[in-house]
Amino acid sequence: MPSRNKTTHSAGKIGEEQAACALVNAGMEIIAKNFRSKNGEIDIIAVDGETIVFVEVKAWASYEFENLRYSIDIKKQNKIIKTAKYFLLENRKYSNMSIRFDVVFVQNNQVTHLASAFTESV
Repeated sequence: MPSRNKTTHSAGKIGEEQAACALVNAGMEIIAKNFRSKNGEIDIIAVDGETIVFVEVKAWASYEFENLRYSIDIKKQNKIIKTAKYFLLENRKYSNMSIRFDVVFVQNNQVTHLASAFTESV
């Protein structure tokens, strides 16, 4: 997996902007970026109709789409879910909406949006 050096960080920010543009073009409203809690960070939070969408963005230059499952393992998913719950506690106006966890993969200016990429396991 790539290390978080300055180049990777810059690529990540560019990827997040490309992902945000793709989500807006798909009709979503971006309500937050880089939302942080003690549990972790959510790259993009958007509203898609009656659904609040928590989006993890992966921007890689040298890794293939197939490697995505390794980078968003159950530990990462749980961090995102806990952070999403915190967001909903802090922003109660969204708490009655349906919830979805998406992943946007950006590579070489190509954006792949995986809606409902994972769910909270009960």
